[in-house]
Amino acid sequence: MKAANMETSTILIVDDNPSNLDVLSEALAGSGWEILVAIDGETAIEQAEYSQPDLILLDVMMPGIDGFETCHRLKASPLTNEIPVIFMTALSDIGDKVKGFNLGAVDYITKPFEQQEVLARVNLHLKLRSLTKILADKNLLLKREIEDRLAAEAALHQLAQELEKRVEERTAELSQALDNLKKAQVQIVQSEKMACLGQLVAGVAHEINNPVSFISNNIPIAKEYIADLIGMTRLCQHNVTSTSEFEDKSQDIELEFIVEDLPKIIDSMELGTERLYNLSMSLRNFSRLDTSALTPVNIHEGLDSTLLILAHRLKSKGSFPGIAVIKEYGKLPLVECYPGQLNQVFMNILANGIDALEESTISCPLCGEKKQSNDSPQIRICTEMLQDDRVVIRIADNGVGITQEVMQHLFTPMFTTKSVGKGTGLGLSISREIVEGKHGGKLTCISSPEWGVEFVIELPIQH
Repeated sequence: MKAANMETSTILIVDDNPSNLDVLSEALAGSGWEILVAIDGETAIEQAEYSQPDLILLDVMMPGIDGFETCHRLKASPLTNEIPVIFMTALSDIGDKVKGFNLGAVDYITKPFEQQEVLARVNLHLKLRSLTKILADKNLLLKREIEDRLAAEAALHQLAQELEKRVEERTAELSQALDNLKKAQVQIVQSEKMACLGQLVAGVAHEINNPVSFISNNIPIAKEYIADLIGMTRLCQHNVTSTSEFEDKSQDIELEFIVEDLPKIIDSMELGTERLYNLSMSLRNFSRLDTSALTPVNIHEGLDSTLLILAHRLKSKGSFPGIAVIKEYGKLPLVECYPGQLNQVFMNILANGIDALEESTISCPLCGEKKQSNDSPQIRICTEMLQDDRVVIRIADNGVGITQEVMQHLFTPMFTTKSVGKGTGLGLSISREIVEGKHGGKLTCISSPEWGVEFVIELPIQH
């Protein structure tokens, strides 16, 4: 489409009458327009396709193809279908005019020509043609702008989607990295804690064991010596020459009481050393520093050694009545595990249960005296076989239970409901990692305000 400029417009006049061509050319030439002529329809079509005039004045009655057929062919061609056509005719039949308009003509000029009318009609349609071109150009430009904007929006949308996807992927990577970091931190803390605890417990057990062994080994000899001394005392009592002096001395030192009480003292010392020895063995059994590999162990021994270490926390203190431990041990085979780590799980769960029962002590609002909300606090430990290849350990307390909100975060690292200095929030997360990550088992918690909290540990018999 040519640029719109009325001063340089081109007009094609099609008429088989030379006189009409001269009249129209002379009438239009003074307006500065370029004039092209054709004497038949075929020539007019070729000229129109080549020159692309801005307006065509087309005679209706011509030899060969008439004006109607010529107009039909012009409108059918994509090269000329937008060129406005004005019919020139001496016909006054309304039907012919309607036919011309239906074929695409924009106006009629009646012969004989009136110069002013021709100029006015040509000028009007050239203006319309110019405005149409301008509008078409603007529409084309607008269409391109719309297409460009749609393309830009599509590209922006795609970029936004890609960016969102990258953000999601990066967020997932960071979340996974954070989760891995937390797990690594938990494992490091667990390793350090177990190492320190194991070294401490083993050291204490060793220090206790040495003097206990010394005392224990000497008690039988001391018993023999004391028995001999008592025998000698009895012999002297019956054979001394100065009976009154012996009796006075016997009364001063309470000889009869000494003879009767000294064996009892030795027996109690023997019992105490036996208990110390058992405690030492329990400490060593709990730490199990000598066992860093999977080992078949007796689960009940691990539970008992842990309870022995925590025995001082189970006793009554002031208004606190003490915690009763109820054991319901089933018949279990040896379980292949890391005994030191598993004992740490027992320690964490039992210590949490003791904490919960101790914190259930409330103060009277009137006198400030502490009263127990549960007058018979207890911890129940049950063990049993689960199918043929797993064992289950249930450790339950009858405290106040755990809320559902807290339950959702119970095994989250660093989460704790205890006051500052009393809890790190690592015990249960470490316990789950030991049970599930190291042993392929399962650690779950069940709670209700009516009966307290129960931890369930499932372990495979063979790892």
